[in-house]
Amino acid sequence: MRGAKISALGCYVPPRVMTNHDFEQIVETTDEWILERTGIRERHIAEPGVATSDLAVEAARNALASAGLSPSDLDAILVCTVTPDMMFPATACLVQHKLGAKSVWGFDLIAACCSFLYGLNTAADLVRAGTHNRIMVIGADTMSRIVDYTDRATCVLFGDGAGAMIVEATDDPEDGLRQYFHEVEGSGGDHLKMPAGGSLMPASHETVDQRLHFVKQEGQQVFRFAVKRLSEVATEVLTRAGLTPADLKLLIPHQANQRIISATAERLGLHPDQVVINIEKYGNTTGATIPLATRDAIEAGRLKKGDLVLFAAVGAGFTTGATLWRWSY
Repeated sequence: MRGAKISALGCYVPPRVMTNHDFEQIVETTDEWILERTGIRERHIAEPGVATSDLAVEAARNALASAGLSPSDLDAILVCTVTPDMMFPATACLVQHKLGAKSVWGFDLIAACCSFLYGLNTAADLVRAGTHNRIMVIGADTMSRIVDYTDRATCVLFGDGAGAMIVEATDDPEDGLRQYFHEVEGSGGDHLKMPAGGSLMPASHETVDQRLHFVKQEGQQVFRFAVKRLSEVATEVLTRAGLTPADLKLLIPHQANQRIISATAERLGLHPDQVVINIEKYGNTTGATIPLATRDAIEAGRLKKGDLVLFAAVGAGFTTGATLWRWSY
């Protein structure tokens, strides 16, 4: 069976920056409190009228430009998001139209902070199966639209952004995707969710008044689960590949909390040079964190062709996953 590799990467964040000091004017918090507990200093926020599809299109255009491709060179577009422009049509349809990618199909994939990870491996399997040659995978979220700016425990955590990777076929058996493992523990769904807006609790005056259309999180439960499972799924993937953490060039985890990432690195026995942390600049951008962190690693000279890189994430659901790649460019 042929392989699948990542051949291009593009990212985009809106220009407006919201710092921890800005939050001091909104809720009862301080820059020191936020930084100590999360590792975040600032995050990018989309202006009114800018939708998830707009961020996604900018990231997609950057990925296409870096690869010297046109939208028509794609076979499919996967948009990984928890903040679609609307319930339907799929944001992938809107992105396809804005890109001018005629005859290209696509769909949305929702798995919270694991969305991009799941989309990446879905694309890889379609390519490896021989039904597709080149797929655009986009992680994009405007989390500022669904955070409650009166809740200091959650509003400081999130930012807006988008990242896109192009997955395409390779004949090199040592290149691209090496191994992955995904798992869902649905019993954790109540600990991190947006309660209203779906079929269970449609929008009403009551749901709006009770602020149920915003992210609700039980922080301690989420933190404990993430610390435990992130290292476990990373270990599982490495074991399946016959490798150890020492074989990795980089771990690029979902950027939810610096303490979670540091605890995971410690459990795996990784040196700080093997771990990418950029949450201080962007906050938690949900579907966009892994491509943004990958872009930063490349620009810093930390990720190069031939390196082994492990992506890992934990998200609402609870969703978990890790995927191992031999970097291709």
